Amino acid sequence: MLPSKWLEEASQRLDGKIHRTPLTHDVERGLYIKWENRQKTGSFKARGALNKVLTLEDWEREMGLVTASAGNHGQGVALAAQTLGCPVRVFVPQDAPKVKVDAIRAFGADVVVVEGGYHDAEEAGLAYAKRNDATWVSPYNDGHVVAGQGTVATEILQDQPETATATWIVPVSGGGLLAGISAVLRKQAQPTRVIGVQVATQAYMHGLFYRNTQDDVEDLPTLADGLAGAVENGSITVPLIRKYVDEILLVSEDEVAEAVAFAWTEYGERVEGSGAVGLAAVLSGKISAQPSVIVVSGGNIQPEIHAEILKRYEK
Repeated sequence: MLPSKWLEEASQRLDGKIHRTPLTHDVERGLYIKWENRQKTGSFKARGALNKVLTLEDWEREMGLVTASAGNHGQGVALAAQTLGCPVRVFVPQDAPKVKVDAIRAFGADVVVVEGGYHDAEEAGLAYAKRNDATWVSPYNDGHVVAGQGTVATEILQDQPETATATWIVPVSGGGLLAGISAVLRKQAQPTRVIGVQVATQAYMHGLFYRNTQDDVEDLPTLADGLAGAVENGSITVPLIRKYVDEILLVSEDEVAEAVAFAWTEYGERVEGSGAVGLAAVLSGKISAQPSVIVVSGGNIQPEIHAEILKRYEK
């Protein structure tokens, strides 16, 4: 399992190198909302990527970094590589949002577009790293990446200690964020409930959590592109989530879109689909516990898609 000292060291390692993102309190709805869309690169992924790259030896960085990403993790790794002055190559699926791919390139990364979905990009990236003895930086299947993501929970608990007994609602795909946050929460004595939320169109972790398989999961188009793709076989996140997480809920595409619009109209926050699933679970009535902590994981949404959603739900 994840060593406790890794969680503590991640907070120390990242101190001053990432944004301490806002935590707001919607008193009327009983919600504490952590806005990771305000993070460097517009996503929580900068935490895990930077923490991982900072733990590497100099020679591992010099060999070059390689990763696969639907967009946000790639930006995090590219930012880390730019910060530490090492080369990086990011493999992305052909349908990765242009706004995310452009941002990866803006950080100086070499981007390789792979035909197919996220799983195809991950396979291509892993094969390239092996052939070229490059350093693979997993989006989730790595203890230091998971520990970096766990700093989200550490910040929340420091800023609002009363959240220690709240219900925590966290987006999940490969599970790095959910595993990291739940590992931090289970270190404390106070009881708390941890719920992962995933889109029904990409319910891979849901299948692993409840049926111990993802083989029969449909891979359908989703607004939550950051949550797309199967989980790597043997990922460390799966046993961590099974041990620490209470349940995983599914939300629909319409519920995600409504949450994206709600975040803008109610809070003035631009949120991407994958970042809005926790809010979608609350707005749809799937979770009614108060108080609750919602982690909004990112805000890198294609501008025209955001505009179309707002138009659809304008009052």
